Amino acid sequence: MSALSELGKLKGGRREEATDNAAGYLFLAPWLIGLAFITVGPMLASLYLAFTDYSLLQPPDWVGLENFERMLGDRRLHNSILVTFTYVLIGTPLQLALALGIAVLLNQGMKGLPFYRSVFYLPSLMGSSVAIAILWRQIFGTSGLVNQFLTFLGVPSPPGWIADPDYALGTLVLLHIWTFGSPMIIFLAGLRQIPTMYYEAASVDGASKWTQFWTITMPLLSPIIFFNVVLQVINSFQSFTQAFIVSGGTGGPSDSTLFFTLYLYQRGFGQFQMGYASAIAWLLVVIIAIFTAINFIASKYWVFYDD
Repeated sequence: MSALSELGKLKGGRREEATDNAAGYLFLAPWLIGLAFITVGPMLASLYLAFTDYSLLQPPDWVGLENFERMLGDRRLHNSILVTFTYVLIGTPLQLALALGIAVLLNQGMKGLPFYRSVFYLPSLMGSSVAIAILWRQIFGTSGLVNQFLTFLGVPSPPGWIADPDYALGTLVLLHIWTFGSPMIIFLAGLRQIPTMYYEAASVDGASKWTQFWTITMPLLSPIIFFNVVLQVINSFQSFTQAFIVSGGTGGPSDSTLFFTLYLYQRGFGQFQMGYASAIAWLLVVIIAIFTAINFIASKYWVFYDD
């Protein structure tokens, strides 16, 4: 009887486990359906279209590697890659440096921390919106707020920042830096997790605040820094709205704000070269994957984990 009782309990446990698994999959079903039809499905479709000549108006025609060979002689594509690399490699480090600096200041225990945290985070919520991009265009326009202020200071004939190829990309980099709120919040959370006993011991030994920052804060915060670097690099490569609105969708002046994503949009939805645009999109995937892999490989030499 004892053996039959144990067998019954085992079967009952398995049925209960199966019921729990079924309930779990039921709750996961919306996400799984979204993953299949909104993410994986379109990705596979774009991978197929990358090897075709497709104009949206006629069925796709298989052309093999022709689209990828075409990229080798596409000078506007090469320029868009250069512009995007400049935007990412300058804007992202400056954005993270500012975010870390503000987070360190907010971590000093100042009054009204929730208010300041919300104020600094607000630009990140609106930084990629159309409204903020339009506002940025007005601020840096020929007769915008910046030039009005410079004229008030006596600066003769200030440049049209977004109309000058030498300054247009810089205004977008500045907008990118301004949206530092999201990494700042993550840095602030990481700073709150560092035990105060390390700083107390360092103070007893006579270490300065600067020494404490480089020998305690930075090593213990390095996993958070790594996370922010990976996330912000990926987001920067996908930037689109800012360049589209500020340049009016042209990438001008003189293609100085022609982001990779903007050029992809022009080819796909402006010139109806959807096959070529799909190939460009997969090139962007490869570029992001390479940068992410570089970050992970380099992290072995500077990221510190407690274990």
